[in-house]
Amino acid sequence: MATSPVSPPTNDDAETTGVGKGRATPTRAEQEAARRRPLVANTKEAKAAARAELNERRNRAQAGMAAGEEKYLPVRDKGPQRRWVRDYVDAGWHPAEFVMAVMVLVILASLVPAELAIAFYAYLVMMAYLIIAIGGMILLAFRVKRKAGEKFGKDRLERGLGWYAAMRALQMRFMRLPKPQVKRGQYPA
Repeated sequence: MATSPVSPPTNDDAETTGVGKGRATPTRAEQEAARRRPLVANTKEAKAAARAELNERRNRAQAGMAAGEEKYLPVRDKGPQRRWVRDYVDAGWHPAEFVMAVMVLVILASLVPAELAIAFYAYLVMMAYLIIAIGGMILLAFRVKRKAGEKFGKDRLERGLGWYAAMRALQMRFMRLPKPQVKRGQYPA
């Protein structure tokens, strides 16, 4: 006679010992409701923390840009050639950086009610100074391109170095960003 295999015991016979969740399984709607939360925290503390973190990042980036750190510079200022041009421009005196001061003096001279001759001559002086400043910017652009070509190789020069130098020379020294890293007279090698 053939015998059938013995089936494993079931837990139906065992005494219930309180093992389990102790609560009903939540429905799908209840689970989805529990998971639902706003994408952006709407609390005042979260907004204040986000604002503080953004301000900290912005201040760090501004300080890094002023210090000339490559990581924080905009694309137009990045690279060793641009750094060399900045140092070259910052090392010299250029008539273009005083254009704004001359214009303010001309405006003040034109406000003098004494005679129109003062305003006329002040205007002529400003026009002559503008011609000198533009001439200085053109000469600076040619000089920078020539010297950068000697240093980095004429075939590897970036485009726009002369224009970059002229526009940097047009800004007053204390307003330039990134801030000047060299003193006047310390031309780069």
